[in-house]
Amino acid sequence: MRLFPAHPFEPIDDGDKLKEECGIFGVIGMADAANFVALGLHALQHRGQEAGGIVTFDPEAGFNSERRFGYVRDNFTRADVMKGLPGTLAIGHVRYSTAGSKGATAIRDVQPFFGEFAMGGAAIAHNGNLTNAAALRKELVERGSIFQSSSDSECIIHLMARSIQKTIPERMKDALRRVEGAFSVVAMTRTKLIGVRDPLGVRPLVLGRLGDQSWALSSETCALDIIGAEFVREIEPGEMVVIEDGKVNSTRPFAPQASRFCIFEQVYFSRPDSIIGGRSVYETRRQIGVELAREAPVDADLVCPVPDSGTPAAIGYAHESGIPYGMGIIRNQYMGRTFIEPTEQIRNMGVRLKLNVNRALIKGKRVILVDDSVVRGTTSRKIKDMILEAGAAEVHFRIASPPTAWPCFYGVDTPERSKLLAATMSEDEMRDWIGVNSLKFISLDGLYRAAGEARGRNPRAPQFCDACFSGEYPVAPSDKIEEGFQMKAAE
Repeated sequence: MRLFPAHPFEPIDDGDKLKEECGIFGVIGMADAANFVALGLHALQHRGQEAGGIVTFDPEAGFNSERRFGYVRDNFTRADVMKGLPGTLAIGHVRYSTAGSKGATAIRDVQPFFGEFAMGGAAIAHNGNLTNAAALRKELVERGSIFQSSSDSECIIHLMARSIQKTIPERMKDALRRVEGAFSVVAMTRTKLIGVRDPLGVRPLVLGRLGDQSWALSSETCALDIIGAEFVREIEPGEMVVIEDGKVNSTRPFAPQASRFCIFEQVYFSRPDSIIGGRSVYETRRQIGVELAREAPVDADLVCPVPDSGTPAAIGYAHESGIPYGMGIIRNQYMGRTFIEPTEQIRNMGVRLKLNVNRALIKGKRVILVDDSVVRGTTSRKIKDMILEAGAAEVHFRIASPPTAWPCFYGVDTPERSKLLAATMSEDEMRDWIGVNSLKFISLDGLYRAAGEARGRNPRAPQFCDACFSGEYPVAPSDKIEEGFQMKAAE
């Protein structure tokens, strides 16, 4: 297995957006499987831009791996790289770090991870976060395990190694019964492609088919589209599928629980052209804008999205309110990673390198800006300044999610609670701090309505995980509690 140096340039990032940990993808029964995985990972690039990796198996060449920093397009389109990944079975991973090292400082943290067991090798790629990883790691190290990475996902490999079960899928079941938190897993042996979701189904995983004998597993349906695969169904919460010889075998390794899918997938993480729960993500986001217009109307001349994540909600808001929609802010679609070294001066330019105001459209207008969320609030202030400098008469923010007041411990990179604006300020205080004429968030009930769900008769047991808004964690973050994190007091 080959290791490569870090990507020479770093992305400019204002640090004011919640970020997913990763995307996972796998195929079986396809000639040159690595090429299909590379395409799938390219479609999932929005879920992680730090690094990516692919593992394949070929009967003659055995297991082969490539792990690289940077974008899929910069690494896994090169003939010299792809030539070293033969086989009809492959899995891949794109990464944005949460647990483990920040900034992908070590190539050893890049997945998929590989382990050699008595019954053969296995590779694993994980989306999510294990909330008891620190305790597990301590226990495993004390019993002699030697970790190669700082990732919580490596715990799964070591737990599998200690299992006494006779097959890799059974060892994986053993391991995953020990972990807490959120996980969607794509794994492979020499002959099998395996997919698993945690009992709550917090993170997504879907199944696709190519012809009669070939199958794919993916974080989102948009990655099935890019390889021409038919979307079959979502892997259900608590389900394990083992695909071999063209057949899919399903088992339920965990005790059944009520699903708690991450609602922020609907708001921001998933691509708008993906399907979640049988419904277009784009349509859900457009409906969020409709609900927001009903809940928080304001007299204005123009509705503008903060691109790109605010666009569907802005379209819904404009349609429901009757206020014209316009592209008041233009995104530089070709920014990507910086073409020059990112000095401190360039980093301070921040938002202006990504976004520019359409001055001719904005000048003299009362503008409603629709964005997906407010985290630290620093980007919102910068965008407000840009809009006012362009001559806007008023600036009103409408946010397509409730206030983000609690950190996520299930696979989303969230600032500590003290740095979340909504954790320390009321809505009016946030409005004054950002410096806008008005600021309104969609209610949690409105968000549920937009997602096609009513919060149940017991509002403390919703159908989604909404802990970042409500502070109600479906799985206690035991490692963080050990560190002193204070959960929300029961009402």
